[in-house]
Order: sequence, then C-alpha cells, then structure tokens
Amino acid sequence: MAQERLVTEITPKSEDFSRWYLDLVRRAELADYSPVKGCMVLPPYGYALWELVQQHLDRRIRETGARNAYFPLFIPKSLLEKEAEHVEGFAPEVAWVTQGGSETLEEPLAVRPTSEAIICTMFAKWVKSWRDLPLMINQWCNVVRWEKVTRPFLRTTEFLWQEGHTVHATAAEAEAETLQMLEVYRRFATEDLAIPVYHGPKSDAERFAGAAQTYAIEALMGDGRALQAGTSHNLGQHFARAFGIRFEDRDQQLQYAWSTSWGVSTRIVGALVMVHGDENGLVLPPKVAPTQIVIVPILAGAARGEVIEAARRILEVLRAAGLRVELDQRDEQTPGWKFAEYELRGVPLRLEVGPKDVAKRQAVLVSRLGRQKHFVPETEIPARAQALLAQIQAQMYESALERLRQGTMEVDDYQQFKELMESSRGFLLAGWDGSAEVEAQIKAETTATVRCIQGPAPADARCVVSGRPAKYLAYFAKAY
Repeated sequence: MAQERLVTEITPKSEDFSRWYLDLVRRAELADYSPVKGCMVLPPYGYALWELVQQHLDRRIRETGARNAYFPLFIPKSLLEKEAEHVEGFAPEVAWVTQGGSETLEEPLAVRPTSEAIICTMFAKWVKSWRDLPLMINQWCNVVRWEKVTRPFLRTTEFLWQEGHTVHATAAEAEAETLQMLEVYRRFATEDLAIPVYHGPKSDAERFAGAAQTYAIEALMGDGRALQAGTSHNLGQHFARAFGIRFEDRDQQLQYAWSTSWGVSTRIVGALVMVHGDENGLVLPPKVAPTQIVIVPILAGAARGEVIEAARRILEVLRAAGLRVELDQRDEQTPGWKFAEYELRGVPLRLEVGPKDVAKRQAVLVSRLGRQKHFVPETEIPARAQALLAQIQAQMYESALERLRQGTMEVDDYQQFKELMESSRGFLLAGWDGSAEVEAQIKAETTATVRCIQGPAPADARCVVSGRPAKYLAYFAKAY
C-alpha cells in the first residue's frame, strides 16, 4: 500500500521530477537562491550536510597519505595558459579579474576553475629529488565556472569541492594513485552515502582537459539520468613538462615527474537528494544526516513536566552515545506538524515520548523508511537506535542498488538503444568500437554519452551502432 503523503508543500516526485528536486532543495533548507546569478546560499542545514560529507571523505583521503593545504583563488593568465589543452578546455568557463580597485591589472587573473596551474607551479618549487616524492596534497575550497544554465548543487557558477593533486616518480605510481582514488570515491559513495555507482575510465571525448586518462564514478538518479559523482585523472607528464616539475632520480638523472588530480564537489549533495528522496521529502543516510534522531515529546495536561524531563534524559543518553540528536519541544507546532517536517528534512529516526510512555519507562522509535514503529524500553534506547540507524543505512543502499540494476539494460541493437534512451533512460550497456564518430553520432541522435567504460569487449561483441567488432563494453546514459 502506498504511504500517505504527509508533506504537500513540494511538487510530487511522480508528477514533475525536476520541480520536485528544486522544491525539495529549498523547502528542506539545503540551499537557496542568491542575488548573484548562478550562485547558491547554503543555509545551516544544507551546510551541516556538506560538512558531514566533507568529514567522511576527508578521513578517507587522509588515510591514503594526502595532506590538506590551501592555494590562492586567483591564477595569473600566464600560468593558466602553460598547458594548452587544459586552458582550451576551460576557456569558455573562466571568470577573469581585470581590475583591482581603480587600476587595470597588468596581467588578468583567472578565478580558479580548478587549481592544476597554481599547484603545479608550487610543486615545481618544492620537488627537487626523488626523496621529495610522492607529494600528495588535497585542498578544500571553492571554484568558479561561468555556467550558462545552473541548478542548485548540480551545476552552479560557484561551488565547493575538494581537489587532490599528487606528484610521483614513475608512470606506474601515478596510475596506481589514480585508481586508488577512484576506489576511495567508490567506497565513499557506497558505504557513506548509500549510493551504488558504476566506475571506470571515461572516453577521450569525456576526459578532463589536459589529462592522459580520466576515471569516474557514475550514479543513477531517480529520473533515469546519470550523474558523474567523482573523477580521478592521470595527468601523465603533461603538467610536469608544462610547469617544469623535475626531480633528480636515484641515478642522479633529471626526470620529469608524473602527476594526478582528483575531486568531488557539492554536486554529491544533489545526488543524495535525487537518489534517495521520495514523495514526502529527503531520505538521508544516517552516516551523513545532520540530525540522526529527533525527539518529539507528546505534551499533554498534567504529565507535561514528566514528559519533558524524560525527553531531556533520553537526549543526554543518546548524545553521550555519540549520536546527533535534537529535541523539539516547541509549543507552537503540533506533533503531527513536526512529524511531517522532520520527514521532509530526511531525519532517519524519530523518537516519540508521551505520558503513557513515561509511565512505562519506554519510548517509540519511528523509522523514516516505511514509518515502522518500535516500542523500546528506555534502558535499551541507545543500542536499539544505533542498530536501527545501521539497518536504515544498509536498506537505503540495497534499495538504491536494486534501482540501479533495474535501470541498467544490455543492448545490442541500435534501434532498441534509441527507443530505450527516449522512453526509460537509465544506463545502457553496449558494445562500442571505440571510434569518436560513433560516440558523436550517439550523442547527436540521443543526447546520451559514454559515462564510463566497463572494460574490453568479448571477442564476438559488435558495436551497437557500426556493427564493427567492439573494442569496449561501455555504459551510456543521458546525464546531468
């Protein structure tokens, strides 16, 4: 039986997915529009979600040996132009500062669209010997890309992200680092955000400007579109040669270094909304939910004081157990209104305590998934709450994984490919001969692109378009 919709202030997801997303992002206070076109404001709830995402990913990044640093927002034009393919790829999106105060600048400054140029310039100063390698730096910052069409989190003129940059002595070490970070992102998405992903190399047409190879994780959104949720780039020696990153090897020979870069941005918050959200609002994985449990006291008559006392006692015990808990004892809102509000905001667990519960020394735990009620003795609340949160996290991943499986089809006929891409979207796994011509034809005729390459095709596989022997099996999808 379908659940009754408690929240009516957002467009139904089944009616208009795009409007549902925009309504939900604003109504749940994840983001709001700003006076600056294309930029968003992150209110406290939205920023708290991003901080938790950041904390989980930062821990994983540090475990690889990378350390955080910070580099300037402004990049001199001469530095940005040192790697030709890089600047050509970003040219349409770069914002320039040409005046400071009342003076025209001698050299225009780019507002960083990404930091390879400025960081590689510093690496050239820092790296002198094989003993200095590997050098592994991560930066949490904002970047600016002058987008024509924007949507909160998914594509904005300014956004927040982390960008890692590393330098290595050999090509093998750089490739190992690139693949290690791809795996870090895959595990972060699946284990912390409960978002299943496909992962693998991008096509040449989709790779990062200036990279030798780009790898990505790709997730399926609720409307059947794909979202690139993280990228890891093997930069080869391109940037080392452009910026003069050289080192003296063990044989005292001067060598150019090998480098990588990798990043995840605030668009991952948009992915959380679109993968897990339902008709009633957000559904947040417990690991990154700003509030994991909200306590709603049922206040009535003479027992009011006892209920509040019990609610506060439970609050202290849950916080002592390391859980993120809030107590809502406002008088101006009814319990029913609060239930709907916290459901909209995606709080994984609601704890209700009323006069009857106080008398029984118990409370009621209600899951955001399915609204199952659990009557729990007060002494068992912390353990049961933690178990339920772990269960919700696992259920969210399994549900999303099943949707990904159902939203993926193997196709060997181009007419079927076009019909499926038009009607149901999702990921289509098909043979591809690896040619730019076929890739461009698919994009022109369906707007679908190669999201990532699964791997080499079997010997008998044929390209879904040309009929020639397939070089790869690739995931195609329409994407944000």
